[in-house]
Amino acid sequence: MALAVTRYCLVSLPVLESAAATWAALQQGISRVAFDTPTYKFNIPELRIGTLDALMVLSDDLVKINGVVEGVTHKIRRQIEDLDHHAGVEASALTVDGVPVDTYITKFTWDEAKYPLMNPLRETADMIQDNVSKHEDDLKIRVAEYTNVKTQLSAINRRQTGSMAARDISNLVKPSDVISTEHLVTLVVVVSKFSQNEWLKSYESLTDFVVPRSSAKLHEDNEYALYTVILFRKVADNFKSAARERGFQVRDIEFDPEGQQQRRQEQDKLSRELDSLRSSLQQWCCASYGEVFSAWMHICAIRIFAESILRYGLPPKFLAAVMAPSQRNEKKVRSMLEGLCNAPNSGFWKSDEDGGGVAGIVGGEVEAHPYVSFTLNLAG
Repeated sequence: MALAVTRYCLVSLPVLESAAATWAALQQGISRVAFDTPTYKFNIPELRIGTLDALMVLSDDLVKINGVVEGVTHKIRRQIEDLDHHAGVEASALTVDGVPVDTYITKFTWDEAKYPLMNPLRETADMIQDNVSKHEDDLKIRVAEYTNVKTQLSAINRRQTGSMAARDISNLVKPSDVISTEHLVTLVVVVSKFSQNEWLKSYESLTDFVVPRSSAKLHEDNEYALYTVILFRKVADNFKSAARERGFQVRDIEFDPEGQQQRRQEQDKLSRELDSLRSSLQQWCCASYGEVFSAWMHICAIRIFAESILRYGLPPKFLAAVMAPSQRNEKKVRSMLEGLCNAPNSGFWKSDEDGGGVAGIVGGEVEAHPYVSFTLNLAG
């Protein structure tokens, strides 16, 4: 199931009078410039701040941590999509904590049981990164195991159903099709589909002691035809060399019923193992996606909190919101948001286009606006 919205904006506005007044001003602004833009409060509790110096260092590190967590989130999502595609089923509905992704984002609440508010922000961020890294390592191991079995099964299937120039042809030739005596032998030859007339005209003269009119077609596919020919055993090597020079491929064949049975059993075993691994990987990915996505949203919450403190100062007085403006309306929405920012330091953060500001002062991951803003791409 495709996500209803694939791109959100997380923003933080300075609270000048009260949070209620700022929220009312935001809602009025949205109604005026882009009434169809979904807008929700992004509830962030008061986290443990520590020193401003430590917060500035953490702010830089959070950009890197966010990149790691976001990357793992997308890896797991793409793996789910790949499994669904190969299974020929509709894309799985992604959930986080039992609710759709969109609902989780727009109704986000801090998970205090998992990330206690009294823990230092650095400790919480490092714990999230460590947990997500473990998920990434587990994903690599599971995918490698699944891919290994898939590759083995594909190789067997190619030998069974691929081109006759390379596949196992023992199941196409019956014992009754072959003569093998002290003096006579039957050779099996792969002929290009478009060279069959040439084969029928020339095979008797490729060497001496070829039994006239002994060639018979056993099988034909989109590329090749499979023929037998009977000749004296003593000229078999000469015939193979002459056939190869003319572009005909003589295939060796052995009748081994036990070997064929073993190959079929191995194919069935790998097929069952692949189904089991695919199901297990699918379940793990769906569960892990929810965990890693939740971790990503908590990193986003920490980033919003930290950047708001550094941008607007202490004590924390800001309103965080999550929005989903369309590309058509985004410029108008951002212009409206700038109008709501009258904090003392707001002008310093205006982009170069607005004149005189410092664009990208905290790195390319943080957008240059007089308010804190991050973009959340769900389909990266």
